[in-house]
Amino acid sequence: MQPVPVKMPLECDFSLEAYYPLLIFLAIVIGLASVIMVIAHVLNPSRATPVKQMPYESGMDPIGDARGKFDVRFYLVAILFLVFDVELLFMYPWAVATQGETPVIVGALRTVIFWEMLVFLGTLLLAWAVAWRKGVFQWR
Repeated sequence: MQPVPVKMPLECDFSLEAYYPLLIFLAIVIGLASVIMVIAHVLNPSRATPVKQMPYESGMDPIGDARGKFDVRFYLVAILFLVFDVELLFMYPWAVATQGETPVIVGALRTVIFWEMLVFLGTLLLAWAVAWRKGVFQWR
Protein backbone atom coordinates (compact mmCIF):
# COMPACT_ATOMS: atom_id res chain seq x y z
CA MET A 1 0.00 0.00 0.00
CA GLN A 2 1.44 3.34 -1.06
CA PRO A 3 1.08 6.46 1.01
CA VAL A 4 -1.34 9.08 -0.30
CA PRO A 5 0.48 12.28 -1.19
CA VAL A 6 -0.70 15.20 0.91
CA LYS A 7 -0.97 18.54 -0.83
CA MET A 8 0.47 21.35 1.23
CA PRO A 9 -1.40 24.62 1.16
CA LEU A 10 0.19 27.34 -0.88
CA GLU A 11 2.06 29.86 1.15
CA CYS A 12 0.41 33.26 1.13
CA ASP A 13 2.72 36.11 0.30
CA PHE A 14 0.92 38.95 2.06
CA SER A 15 2.15 42.35 1.02
CA LEU A 16 0.58 45.77 0.91
CA GLU A 17 1.93 46.60 -2.54
CA ALA A 18 -1.37 45.66 -4.17
CA TYR A 19 -3.17 48.23 -2.01
CA TYR A 20 -0.96 51.23 -2.87
CA PRO A 21 -3.17 52.43 -5.77
CA LEU A 22 -6.21 52.24 -3.51
CA LEU A 23 -4.47 54.23 -0.78
CA ILE A 24 -3.31 56.84 -3.30
CA PHE A 25 -6.85 57.14 -4.66
CA LEU A 26 -8.25 57.48 -1.12
CA ALA A 27 -5.70 60.21 -0.33
CA ILE A 28 -6.63 62.09 -3.52
CA VAL A 29 -10.36 61.86 -2.73
CA ILE A 30 -9.93 63.08 0.85
CA GLY A 31 -7.59 65.85 -0.27
CA LEU A 32 -9.90 67.01 -3.05
CA ALA A 33 -12.93 67.01 -0.75
CA SER A 34 -11.00 69.01 1.84
CA VAL A 35 -9.82 71.56 -0.74
CA ILE A 36 -13.34 72.00 -2.12
CA MET A 37 -14.76 72.55 1.38
CA VAL A 38 -12.07 75.09 2.26
CA ILE A 39 -12.60 76.98 -1.02
CA ALA A 40 -16.38 77.01 -0.49
CA HIS A 41 -15.91 78.32 3.05
CA VAL A 42 -13.52 81.05 1.95
CA LEU A 43 -15.54 82.24 -1.06
CA ASN A 44 -18.97 81.98 0.57
CA PRO A 45 -20.34 85.25 1.91
CA SER A 46 -21.55 84.54 5.41
CA ARG A 47 -24.27 87.11 5.92
CA ALA A 48 -27.00 85.98 8.29
CA THR A 49 -30.34 87.16 6.97
CA PRO A 50 -33.77 86.39 8.44
CA VAL A 51 -34.59 84.23 5.42
CA LYS A 52 -31.39 82.18 5.86
CA GLN A 53 -32.13 81.73 9.56
CA MET A 54 -35.65 80.36 8.95
CA PRO A 55 -36.05 76.59 9.36
CA TYR A 56 -36.46 74.65 6.11
CA GLU A 57 -39.66 72.61 6.05
CA SER A 58 -39.75 70.49 2.90
CA GLY A 59 -39.95 73.43 0.53
CA MET A 60 -42.83 75.11 2.36
CA ASP A 61 -42.57 78.30 4.39
CA PRO A 62 -43.06 77.45 8.08
CA ILE A 63 -45.54 80.25 8.60
CA GLY A 64 -48.99 79.86 10.07
CA ASP A 65 -50.78 77.09 11.89
CA ALA A 66 -49.21 73.63 11.79
CA ARG A 67 -52.65 72.00 11.78
CA GLY A 68 -53.59 73.22 8.34
CA LYS A 69 -54.46 71.07 5.36
CA PHE A 70 -51.55 69.15 3.94
CA ASP A 71 -51.27 67.88 0.40
CA VAL A 72 -50.77 64.11 0.40
CA ARG A 73 -49.73 63.80 -3.26
CA PHE A 74 -46.07 63.85 -2.22
CA TYR A 75 -46.65 60.79 -0.06
CA LEU A 76 -48.62 59.00 -2.76
CA VAL A 77 -45.84 59.48 -5.29
CA ALA A 78 -43.27 58.30 -2.73
CA ILE A 79 -45.28 55.17 -1.96
CA LEU A 80 -45.71 54.42 -5.67
CA PHE A 81 -41.99 54.86 -6.17
CA LEU A 82 -41.32 52.33 -3.41
CA VAL A 83 -43.83 49.88 -4.88
CA PHE A 84 -42.25 49.95 -8.32
CA ASP A 85 -38.76 49.91 -6.83
CA VAL A 86 -39.61 46.73 -4.91
CA GLU A 87 -40.98 45.33 -8.16
CA LEU A 88 -37.55 45.72 -9.70
CA LEU A 89 -35.97 44.08 -6.67
CA PHE A 90 -38.09 41.01 -7.36
CA MET A 91 -37.57 41.05 -11.13
CA TYR A 92 -33.76 41.08 -11.24
CA PRO A 93 -33.23 37.79 -9.33
CA TRP A 94 -36.06 36.19 -11.30
CA ALA A 95 -34.51 37.23 -14.60
CA VAL A 96 -31.06 36.01 -13.60
CA ALA A 97 -32.32 32.71 -12.17
CA THR A 98 -34.56 31.83 -15.11
CA GLN A 99 -33.34 33.74 -18.16
CA GLY A 100 -29.59 34.10 -17.69
CA GLU A 101 -26.83 32.40 -19.68
CA THR A 102 -26.84 29.44 -17.30
CA PRO A 103 -30.32 29.40 -15.76
CA VAL A 104 -30.49 28.05 -12.23
CA ILE A 105 -34.16 27.13 -12.51
CA VAL A 106 -35.08 24.87 -15.42
CA GLY A 107 -37.94 22.65 -16.49
CA ALA A 108 -41.53 22.81 -15.28
CA LEU A 109 -40.63 24.99 -12.30
CA ARG A 110 -39.39 27.63 -14.70
CA THR A 111 -42.82 27.77 -16.35
CA VAL A 112 -44.62 28.01 -13.00
CA ILE A 113 -42.35 30.83 -11.87
CA PHE A 114 -42.90 32.63 -15.19
CA TRP A 115 -46.68 32.60 -14.70
CA GLU A 116 -46.31 33.70 -11.09
CA MET A 117 -44.22 36.64 -12.26
CA LEU A 118 -46.88 37.54 -14.83
CA VAL A 119 -49.53 37.56 -12.06
CA PHE A 120 -47.23 39.77 -9.96
CA LEU A 121 -46.70 42.19 -12.85
CA GLY A 122 -50.43 42.19 -13.59
CA THR A 123 -51.16 43.15 -9.99
CA LEU A 124 -48.69 46.00 -10.20
CA LEU A 125 -50.14 47.11 -13.52
CA LEU A 126 -53.59 47.15 -11.92
CA ALA A 127 -52.25 49.27 -9.02
CA TRP A 128 -50.67 51.65 -11.51
CA ALA A 129 -53.94 51.94 -13.46
CA VAL A 130 -55.90 52.68 -10.26
CA ALA A 131 -53.36 55.34 -9.26
CA TRP A 132 -53.57 56.85 -12.75
CA ARG A 133 -57.38 56.89 -12.60
CA LYS A 134 -57.34 58.54 -9.16
CA GLY A 135 -55.12 61.32 -10.57
CA VAL A 136 -52.07 60.63 -8.41
CA PHE A 137 -49.69 61.45 -11.26
CA GLN A 138 -51.22 64.86 -11.99
CA TRP A 139 -49.69 67.96 -10.44
CA ARG A 140 -52.31 70.68 -10.31
